[in-house]
Formats: sequence, C-alpha cells, structure tokens
Amino acid sequence: MDHTAVRPYRQIHRRKSRQIFVGKVPVGGDAPISVQTMTNTPTTDVEATVAQIRRAEEAGADIVRVSCPDQESAIALKDIVRQVSVPIVADIHFHYRRAIEAAESGAACLRINPGNIGSADRVREVVKAAKDHGCSIRIGVNAGSLEQDLLETYGEPCPEALVESALTHARILEDHDFHAFKISVKASDVFLAVAAYQQLAECTDYPLHIGITEAGGLRAGTIKSSIGLGMLLWSGIGDTVRVSLSADPVEEVHVGFDILKSLGLRRRGVTVISCPSCARQQFDVIKTVEVLEQRLAHIATPMTVSVIGCVVNGPGEATMTDIGFTGGGKGTHQVYLRGQPAHRLKDEAIVDHLVSLVEARAKEIEAEAAAAAEVAA
Repeated sequence: MDHTAVRPYRQIHRRKSRQIFVGKVPVGGDAPISVQTMTNTPTTDVEATVAQIRRAEEAGADIVRVSCPDQESAIALKDIVRQVSVPIVADIHFHYRRAIEAAESGAACLRINPGNIGSADRVREVVKAAKDHGCSIRIGVNAGSLEQDLLETYGEPCPEALVESALTHARILEDHDFHAFKISVKASDVFLAVAAYQQLAECTDYPLHIGITEAGGLRAGTIKSSIGLGMLLWSGIGDTVRVSLSADPVEEVHVGFDILKSLGLRRRGVTVISCPSCARQQFDVIKTVEVLEQRLAHIATPMTVSVIGCVVNGPGEATMTDIGFTGGGKGTHQVYLRGQPAHRLKDEAIVDHLVSLVEARAKEIEAEAAAAAEVAA
C-alpha cells in the first residue's frame, strides 16, 4: 500500500493567494503552510532570546516573531538576527521609529498596523525602510485592540469590524505602492476569529496569517486552536499559522505541526498512531507511547508508526503505517514494516527496538529522497 498517496476525500483545496516572502520563507501561493511562534524572553537579553529561537528552530519553526517595545529591543535585534537561521518578524505596535530601527537591524518582516503609527509621513518612512531592507509586513488586527471609531460604529468587536480594520490598513500600504504584506484578524473567541477570516478571505487575495489569539494554557489552548485553525484550514484558508499558548514557544511549534499533519497539509516528524488502551492490551500502551514520543522527538523525517495494544485493530492499522507494532499473547508481539509482518518482539525491548527501526527507516527515506533529487537534477 502506498502510505503517502492522497485520497480524494482527504484533499483540501487551498484558497488562491498571492505570495510574499518573509526572509527566504515563501508565504502564500502554492508554498507550504508555514509554522510560526513568538519569543517570550526580554528581547534585550540577547543570549536568552537566541537560545529560545534556536530551540524553536530545532522543533521546526519556519518563522519566529520577536517583540520590539523600545529602542533597546529594536537595536538588540541586530545581534539576534545574526545568530539564528530562521527569519525574524519584529513585533511593532505604535512607534514608527521602532519599525525603522527593526528593519535596519535585519528583521525579515514587520508586524505593524500602518494606521496606528501616525501621519502619512511616518507611514511613508516605514514603507521606505521596509523596501530598502527587503522587509515584508504583517497587518495584525486583533479584537482586543480595535480602533475606537470602529468600536463606536459596530458597538463591539465583530467580524465586520475586524475586516474593515484590516482592509483600511491594507489600503494605506497599497497607496504607498507596497504589496508585500500578509494579514491577520485574530480574536480569542473561536467563532469571531473564524467568521472574520472567512469574510476576509472572500474579499482579498493577500496571504493570511491565521491564529486564535490568547488561546490559553497548553491543554485548553491546544484544543481551542485546533478547533479554530482546523475549521479554517479544512476550508482552505490560511497561509501561515501561529498557535498562541501560555506555554513554551516550542510547544506552539509542536501543536502547529500536529494540526497541519492531522489535515495532511504538512508532514514533519513521526506521527504515532496509538490506541487508548483497554483490558485487552498486551503491554503498557500509554507508558510505551509516552516514552516513544520523547525518544523520537529528534526525528524530522515524516513517517507513521502505529502502536496498538492487541490484535483487534493492530494488524489493520499496521498495514497503513511505515512501522507497526501490535500486542500479542504471552509477552511476544508482532512488528510490521511497510505494512507487512516482519518479526516478533518480547516485552522488555519494545521502545529501544522501535526507536532503532524508526531511525533506520528515516535514513532510508532521506537516501531515497536524495537519490530522487539527483535524478531530477
């Protein structure tokens, strides 16, 4: 069985959007949906911020955002950028000078709302700095910080208000002949955020940065983000994602990739398919999966591994995964490779053996990909 084939019922038809670049990362068009996170260290603490960015890079982050609330932070960005590989987005809110300083310091993108930074002259200066230094821009509308006139018009944050704000800011950039921007219309309310993005997607072809802002802690925020982002991504909306959690930024990256993997939109790392366990289990499924996922966290090569406690569903799941493991009687279990029974295994060696199989399969997949690339070249 071809484990990589895409069946018609699994296909998601993405909204057509124009493409921009955040550093060397394409966003929009036919580019893969990128995964972002944001640092939570003081930006002026260069060592701590660089360390956090590097951990996010190792987890697979395509883009990392860094807040620049003051001049010291915007200037510190220069030291940060030169020590990391991932493109950096400078988070700017009201002071136009911070945007200019961040662009000069090497930011790949500026997160800013043009209408919030003052006069037309100031906007012109920011746009010039972005053009001069090859920066893209993200228009970041948030339900929690909508303009006062829109709140007075609509009475409260609503999808129409978020979209109007976004399009107003977009026109400011377009009036300055700047089109290298993406847009977000975030809210902590899932229904509000999804409705706003749906409306925005219908009236513009700019790439969309999607997220449920201030989603909460690791568990609740993951669930909330999965529901909101899943609805949008399933309907083809979204060119780059950020999962906003009150947790380590690395967790945001993991959740972002897990959401994309669950919809078949990105493949990175090992996807473990496992049963919840029951009285039929022939080994400790929960503990095995917990340790196995920890031991396989370093594998970036996409593949699937099934770990099922008994023979009711185990053999069937194994036919659809790269490596399968099914509990058997008397402490002896069945291992499957590429959907076919391969050999038996005793209890005490489960995790070590599966890790060795995954690592070996990862090398095979990488070698196959390299050979295919060489033939194509």
